[in-house]
Amino acid sequence: MQPNSIDQSIDKPALFSGLSLAPSLLLAIKKMDFEQPTPVQLQAIPLALEGKDLLVSAETGSGKTAAFLLPILQHLLTMPTTRGTRALVLTPTRELAQQVFKQCQQLTEFTELKTGLITGGDDFRLQQNMLRRNTEIVIATPGRVLELMDQDIPDFSNLEVLVLDEADRMLDMGFSEDVLTIANSCNAQRQTLLFSATLTHFGVIKMADKVLNNHEIVALNTLHDGHRNIEQQIVLADDNDHKLKLLTWLLQNETYDKALVFTNSRLQADALRGPLRGQKLRVGVLHGEMDQKDRNRMMELFRGGEVKVMLATDLAARGLDIKGINLVINFDVPRNGINYIHRIGRTGRVDELGLTIALVKHTEWNLMSGIERFLKQKFKKRAIKELEGKYKGPKKLKASGKATGGKKKEEPKKAAMEKVKVRLRDKKNVGKRRVPSSKPAVDGTQA
Repeated sequence: MQPNSIDQSIDKPALFSGLSLAPSLLLAIKKMDFEQPTPVQLQAIPLALEGKDLLVSAETGSGKTAAFLLPILQHLLTMPTTRGTRALVLTPTRELAQQVFKQCQQLTEFTELKTGLITGGDDFRLQQNMLRRNTEIVIATPGRVLELMDQDIPDFSNLEVLVLDEADRMLDMGFSEDVLTIANSCNAQRQTLLFSATLTHFGVIKMADKVLNNHEIVALNTLHDGHRNIEQQIVLADDNDHKLKLLTWLLQNETYDKALVFTNSRLQADALRGPLRGQKLRVGVLHGEMDQKDRNRMMELFRGGEVKVMLATDLAARGLDIKGINLVINFDVPRNGINYIHRIGRTGRVDELGLTIALVKHTEWNLMSGIERFLKQKFKKRAIKELEGKYKGPKKLKASGKATGGKKKEEPKKAAMEKVKVRLRDKKNVGKRRVPSSKPAVDGTQA
């Protein structure tokens, strides 16, 4: 049966009290200062409460975490208790798992439901014991779940709800087979909720066909939706040294609460830390090579405002759910449009305004142009007078917006033929011995 598509129109504001939620959940919602449901919550929660499988497309910061947690919690509170894990939420990164876990703890404050967190980098034995205690809700990353499955620890035979959060990112990170292995080990009669930033990712549709049953679609955005509350700018740079000067100026002169600076490698992130700290900026670094405890500590410093500027790789493009990030700078142009979307999605969340700036040198022009074309957007070109460089952009552009490459001039036909003859003659004489001439030299000796 073909999935149904849900009308996106919302005529009037609604309240959480109108979503048939338990008083204990409404009390937690009130304490968290949630006022009105966001569009994704308003559309997804009623369908999930009906027990339907869902394929949901919503951008980061739209309230999607509560959109799947609230119906899960309502279901667990109203249905008879069974043994084993009752709900499993899979996320692509440890940071995102921690964010979901924290919100789940807040929402379950006035209930007796137990929530557990399973990610790499934490104590394996403690996680085993937590699962043995029949923790109802488990938030996890796929890799660690598979490690535990090898020990025959998780019992998903009674699982009632499976959530795949940021499914497109999990697929991009190579977790497709892992996710399917876990899903296949779960109760076949479960409810499955699949959340993604886009529905145009072929892998997401393929995954949905394998794990969802007669599902509904809630599509609040597509991949090409512009972030209307984010201003996107480009600043041209001569080289990386010029980029560093531009970055320093921006961090010293722009107005922001917290700033994220993205690089394409951990080496670049580490290299920028010293010079920026030398300018009295409160800078931290976050990348995948760091120990989990160090990553957690850095996140807390950033969240608390002790670190105001975070240098990060694409690890932080997902799962970094921190309020007050209103400036994102791409020191390196991301390798593709998908990564660009995830990076800028850290700012301009819900009703907040954000600014993103990409520093672009001549070798990155075509990459940035490709991202603009991919997103069907044109970014604002900005110049900083105090640091204006020599590079002004390509002299000639193709229709696609990319720079035209210089072509080598064609050699005259006769000269080209002469070169071919010389090469053939040289090839023919390779390995042949040179015979000395019998003619006497000018001075009377043998040549």
